[in-house]
Amino acid sequence: PRAYLKNGQPMEILSAFSPQNRDADTRAFAALMRHLRQTDSDRHTVIMVQVENEVGMLIDARDHSPAANEAFAQPVPQKLIDYLKSNKVSLVPELRDLWKKKGFKTSGTWQQVFGKGLAADEIFMAWHYARYIEAVAAAGKAEHPLPMFVNAALIRPGHKPGQYPSAGPLPHLMDIWRAAAPSIDFLAPDIYFPNFAHWCAKYHQTGNPLFIPEAKLTPDAAAHAFYAIGQHNAMGFSPFSIESLEDPENAPLTQSYAILSRIAPLIFQYQPAGRTAGVLLDKDTRTRTIELGDYILTVSHDYTWGWSGGDPSADSWPRAGAILIATDPDQYTIAGTGIIVTFAPRQNGARAGILSISEGTYLDGQWTPGRWLSGDQSHQGRHLRIPAAQFGIQKIKLYSYR
Repeated sequence: PRAYLKNGQPMEILSAFSPQNRDADTRAFAALMRHLRQTDSDRHTVIMVQVENEVGMLIDARDHSPAANEAFAQPVPQKLIDYLKSNKVSLVPELRDLWKKKGFKTSGTWQQVFGKGLAADEIFMAWHYARYIEAVAAAGKAEHPLPMFVNAALIRPGHKPGQYPSAGPLPHLMDIWRAAAPSIDFLAPDIYFPNFAHWCAKYHQTGNPLFIPEAKLTPDAAAHAFYAIGQHNAMGFSPFSIESLEDPENAPLTQSYAILSRIAPLIFQYQPAGRTAGVLLDKDTRTRTIELGDYILTVSHDYTWGWSGGDPSADSWPRAGAILIATDPDQYTIAGTGIIVTFAPRQNGARAGILSISEGTYLDGQWTPGRWLSGDQSHQGRHLRIPAAQFGIQKIKLYSYR
């Protein structure tokens, strides 16, 4: 059974309203998970599973098959109403605002509770997609209870439901998916758009952990990895077709991953206490200010400095990214590419001095210093700098004076 367009035309997309489709997927997925349990339980090669790939409706916001139309005319399921009532204060803003416009109704059809139009169509479809996938995921977990997630194709600016893969696990539908599919452990974005930071924030909200199963494989990906992990505690970052990197030994992403692997013990140690941050900079976002430890850190793109060697008049700047870790109130480990960092004490009237900067690496969690950067490399004690197109780890110790 296929999904139908509003005009009655059948589509290539299988209908989520078909028990036959759901049961066939459920049997196949349960068999896959049974096979994983039988062959991989000891080694744990597979650590989590994506249940479906970029589920969504095109070119309508919902399925218009006879079964779907019949379901659309029915009341909103009590399970969803109960979830909305229990989580009224913490719902994602888009859903809460839509429900508020209809007076927070707790009974009625989809249009009565969420209004007439594409938004209600998409919410309805998201519920049924998620219920379908819940059946599949639950059957798989019964065989082998690995963490499971679903990923989303994102929305182009200005596009309406039906113009993008609608009703998938998108940020504005996050609560619908949570209510309908409790066997899904988290929702994940496939980020191919340039507004990378925007989508990271959208998926790192209301308790959803960030994992990026697909991302555009460009030189910017190296900076994106630092930002996603440093700022949003990302569990992982997986650019699409990573095996296709040219010159993989020297690729920016390889250098970024090497640094991340070395500082992983620090991230694990200090991230739970809120002592890490991430930055992502380019020509449009040149500077960020962060309060971390006892100091206020101003992080700027390397091209903002007159002696950087970059071309500030270029139409675009290479993206810069970094992780900043406060290992002590006056000591930081900073790793990344293309950044300049200055410091100011949180105390009013005090000034910051740099006691020492060294570059180096971590081996088995232990700092191994290299050069001391106490002269021209720190602009005579004015800043910490990791130049554009270079990758590094630096450790800095500060003091304050009046």
